[in-house]
Amino acid sequence: MSPNSKKRRQVEPWQDPKAKPYITIENVTKSFGSTVAVRGVSLSIYQGELFCLLGGSGCGKTTLLRLLAGLEKPTTGQLYIDGVDVTHLPAYERPVNMMFQSYALFPHMTVAQNVAFGLKQERLPARVIQERVKEGLDLVKMGNLAERKPHQLSGGQCQRVALARSLVKQPKLLLLDEPLAALDKRLREQTQFELVNIQERVGITFIMVTHDQEEAMTMASRIGVMEEGRIRQVGAPHDVYEFPNSRFVAEFIGSINIFEGVVVEDEPDHVLIDSEAAGCKLYVTHSAAVPVGAQVAVALRPEKIMISTKQPDNTRNCAKGIVREIAYLGDISIYYVELPSGKVIQATLPNLLRLSERDVQWDDEIFIYWRAENGVVLTS
Repeated sequence: MSPNSKKRRQVEPWQDPKAKPYITIENVTKSFGSTVAVRGVSLSIYQGELFCLLGGSGCGKTTLLRLLAGLEKPTTGQLYIDGVDVTHLPAYERPVNMMFQSYALFPHMTVAQNVAFGLKQERLPARVIQERVKEGLDLVKMGNLAERKPHQLSGGQCQRVALARSLVKQPKLLLLDEPLAALDKRLREQTQFELVNIQERVGITFIMVTHDQEEAMTMASRIGVMEEGRIRQVGAPHDVYEFPNSRFVAEFIGSINIFEGVVVEDEPDHVLIDSEAAGCKLYVTHSAAVPVGAQVAVALRPEKIMISTKQPDNTRNCAKGIVREIAYLGDISIYYVELPSGKVIQATLPNLLRLSERDVQWDDEIFIYWRAENGVVLTS
């Protein structure tokens, strides 16, 4: 069961007009001299969410995280946490903790001392510190390594210590800046699920920054896709993937085929688009209203495309092509199919048969086709 499947069974507060946001970002802009890192961002995040800011390098996602942490001050705009205006509060007065990509563990301290450091700075009683440290280490399954030093730990264990150190301070909001970037692929995948399970148990709101699409899709309750300091789309992972609201989001999240075309029919139940690149009419059953004659693009995920050596009955959403390349990836294969227009599209199919046993091979002439509900019309 994926972490997201648990979340989808719960009431989604962002769809409830009566729900009150826990974190509110109101028209925030941050400039560094002539460079604008964050541009008029407004965003609402709800209690208990694991919200992910996703984007490429330099898009402003880490700057936005630092603004919430109090490590940067906004040029304009307001920030609220649990109904309190924290825009001008210093970092040490905010109910926020931040876990950095480097983990920043003290090398001369033991695991337990690293976790206790922030609590000692708050001058809490020794008994309280001891109890919280034990609870924190047990939560991340590091209790048996409490006396080790950071150099005696693996990357994944250091990540857990940094997480425990953040959680024992019992913040209202935990900010994570590329928290899994230092881990290898296998450990990163394992830690993703552990981090989600911990977040669900403690109930603290997490905001995570990453450039890793798979990480965001696996872990987040919602994703905010950023470009050039702006939020381009916010939604649950499946919504952002299946229904991108712009060409940028469609191309940024996963692999995508884009067909340019002209709208020739706009009806309540479908849109018909003439595409020279596809060499066929594109029939899409869901779309915002678009005027006849408008230039649009249709986005189509590779896994939605089917391949056949025989021509399907329907001529819409169907094109002839030649298989130019097959990329074998173990569980799936990616077929690169060249259409008569010269456009190369990708079709992803599961490897149910060995490569040598399949009907379709390199340089074969085949037909690609897809269902009307699988295309997405993009107007921007």
